[in-house]
Amino acid sequence: MKIASITAIVSAISLAICLKGLHYFHLIKWNPIGFYKKWELFEGSSKLFQWSTLTLLLFVVALLLYISLQFVHIIPAVLTSLLLGLLFTITIEWFALDLPLQLASFKKLSIPFIVVVICLLRFLLETANFHMKEHTAQKGN
Repeated sequence: MKIASITAIVSAISLAICLKGLHYFHLIKWNPIGFYKKWELFEGSSKLFQWSTLTLLLFVVALLLYISLQFVHIIPAVLTSLLLGLLFTITIEWFALDLPLQLASFKKLSIPFIVVVICLLRFLLETANFHMKEHTAQKGN
């Protein structure tokens, strides 16, 4: 559980920093902490608190993904991270940008955001697969 927590912390902090950078350089057309205003949560709080809460939420999601996906070591991590990354990013941007269900909406998706999420999912999956195989190998000895 220690390795899962450390991996999830690194993944959450990396994704939060990447989201801030993508937003700062206008590579995504939505605000990563904009859902607070939309859902009327923590509106009066500081940006640091909002980003910290987002990082905590990303940590929980990454930890759940790590734990659940370590049992999918049969499927290659490249394929799994690519499919899950595309599914997650398209869903997030679809809701964040309020895109209609049209083929032309795919042009509005952020390629850098998709790449960042796929790379971080690959990191999570490879780490989970490695430690699962190591655990089963030590169990057999």
